[in-house]
Amino acid sequence: MKSIASRGLSLAAAALVSAFAGSAVAQETKVAVGLSGWTGFAPLTLAKEAGLFKKHGLDVTLRKIPQKDRHLAIASGDIQCAATTVETWIVWNANGVATTQIFQLDKSYGADGMVVKPGINSIKELKGKTVAASAPGTAPYFTLAWMLRENGLSMKDVKVVNLEPQAAANAMIAGTAGVDAAMTYEPFLSAVRAKPEAGKILATTLDYPMIMDTFGCTPKFLAEQPKAAKALADAYFDALNMIKAEPQKSFGIMGADVKQTAEAFEKSQSYLRWQDKAANLKFFAGEHAAFSKKAAEILLEAGIIKSVPDLSKLADTRFIQ
Repeated sequence: MKSIASRGLSLAAAALVSAFAGSAVAQETKVAVGLSGWTGFAPLTLAKEAGLFKKHGLDVTLRKIPQKDRHLAIASGDIQCAATTVETWIVWNANGVATTQIFQLDKSYGADGMVVKPGINSIKELKGKTVAASAPGTAPYFTLAWMLRENGLSMKDVKVVNLEPQAAANAMIAGTAGVDAAMTYEPFLSAVRAKPEAGKILATTLDYPMIMDTFGCTPKFLAEQPKAAKALADAYFDALNMIKAEPQKSFGIMGADVKQTAEAFEKSQSYLRWQDKAANLKFFAGEHAAFSKKAAEILLEAGIIKSVPDLSKLADTRFIQ
């Protein structure tokens, strides 16, 4: 009788443990995030694959969505959050897709650039020529607009052929007729670096430091799931700590997502800087607002937006405190 009773208690205890486990799984907050294979976003992949999101009570789905379509996925409710460049949030909000940035991901230090065919030696020489770049409202298009403006030109001075960053880089490598220059970024920029005979990198964000990425969500998600928003930021910072503690393992995980070896990925990431908590606090203390103001001016000039949204409402720093 005693063994039967003990067995009954054991079964009851097991059932109780199982119930608690099921409850813990059920409490994980589901979040769908839109992003691309851009090297700067890779710590988000690391946070998922290394279980860091899960550690913070999140069930995160990362969806590869071209930058030109990411706002459509947010508007439809398919995703609640996204990673993209700072100026893109201005475009989305100006076009009625309400979103708020909650932490900074990275800054480009040569990871974005303009590739030109041999014989072109300055940006001013692009007047009247054809440039491959992604659609208006994307980082490559904005980078082109910025670089042209800094050299006394505008988007009206060039012909733009819309190609996504990888296709744009491939067009240069293949020597595609009719394409004089292309806007691309890592890891695709490194493919061009490896074949200098196809063209040269004329300018990067080392020359024009204007590409920086942030992570944001819909106001609805932030209002309903503030703890999840904080968990997203904390998991990202945990991923940066993991990269410092276990670099090769981390590079291997992040590189696999974009079909790069750990060594190739390590080289790609050397052209950018991921931003930790201290860098985030400094960035949102003033630089974010100043950059957004200038970016909005360029977006207006380029005809990408028709009016400037309330720039003071584009970021919420509660989640990095």
